[in-house]
Amino acid sequence: MTHREAMLAAIAGRPSDRLPWAPRLDLWYKANRLAGTLPARFRKATLPEMVDELGWARHAIVPDFRDLSGGGDDADRALGLYNLACMPFRVVLEGVERRVEARGERTFVEYRTPAGTIRTVTLYDESMRRAGISISHVEERAFRSPEDYPALGWIFEHARVEENFAGYDRFRGEVGGCGLAAAFVSLAASPMHLIQRELMPFETFCFELADHPAELDELARRIGRLWAQMLAAAARSSAELVFLGANYDATVTYPPFFEEHILPSLRDYAAALHGLGKLLLTHTDGENRGLLGHYLAAGFDVADSVCPAPMTSLGFREVREAFAGRITIMGGIPSVTLLPDSMNDRDFSAYLDGFLEAAGAGDRLILGISDTTPPGADFGRLLEIARRAEAFGPVRPLAADGGRR
Repeated sequence: MTHREAMLAAIAGRPSDRLPWAPRLDLWYKANRLAGTLPARFRKATLPEMVDELGWARHAIVPDFRDLSGGGDDADRALGLYNLACMPFRVVLEGVERRVEARGERTFVEYRTPAGTIRTVTLYDESMRRAGISISHVEERAFRSPEDYPALGWIFEHARVEENFAGYDRFRGEVGGCGLAAAFVSLAASPMHLIQRELMPFETFCFELADHPAELDELARRIGRLWAQMLAAAARSSAELVFLGANYDATVTYPPFFEEHILPSLRDYAAALHGLGKLLLTHTDGENRGLLGHYLAAGFDVADSVCPAPMTSLGFREVREAFAGRITIMGGIPSVTLLPDSMNDRDFSAYLDGFLEAAGAGDRLILGISDTTPPGADFGRLLEIARRAEAFGPVRPLAADGGRR
């Protein structure tokens, strides 16, 4: 089996010849390459070359947000819109005069519309590069007051999608059988989620939800026109797996909010993709207590970057049992376990023992690091997880009668 085939088998709950091991290493690799602290044997290797030599699966889920085709492709990041070279579509703004100005490490963008003007500021600095971070930080968000609703609605309602299937196909071809290349759509899971996580500070969103619910609903409706185009383009691409939505947390995307504003979007898109023989992944890192039942109701296929205790209150076994063989976990090993300052060698070994015991037959599990491998991770611990995954042997899920498949 190729790594891709083993990962697809895990998602389908089928037997495979291995427990897939696909750690996310992009931040770790970039930070250590820049610092000159990569393991000696990999100092001249690219990340794919290193992973291939180690025999691990490539993590091709969360994109590199510096993977841009040209200048200005990241200008609309503060609107939650990304034009990455690997995505299956591009978003084009129409009926808007957009002025982009780079001043040192900041990018200032002004959107002039017949309904008003919107301004944003993003930052991408040397400290972020040293940490391996590829996504810029939004310093000034698009929404400042209720007067901004008409202009924001105008921007999204007049935007359109262009297909970029060739860009995604190049990305998928580069990954090949070494991993499963997800087609990235958005870090938001719905129009209202995009407003909450991208367009305004969380505190402002809470006030707006109480004070101007009709205006929020209308903005979400106007975003929905572009949203539908984005989802449709990703569904028409050659992708087997589509990535929609990220970073849920019981205090931010709290259960009632998730149920009303996120679950329907994920559920409807999962059903649409399943009708095309495709799969839906969503990035579930964060405190998930109170959300697991909603995940099941949403019907998506992969919970990427599930992050259990000690980083959250949910144990790995608890999540496995809640998913009941219906959702595949990708990740599962908290990033802090790789940091010697957070966990000593003896506790790390004991943690792996308990983790793999909770993994049971290993079905519906793609082993990885949640959320990502930190720059200060002990490389020897990554090697130890890989050794344990190999020693785990073939995955033989239990059949309905209790026997091995």
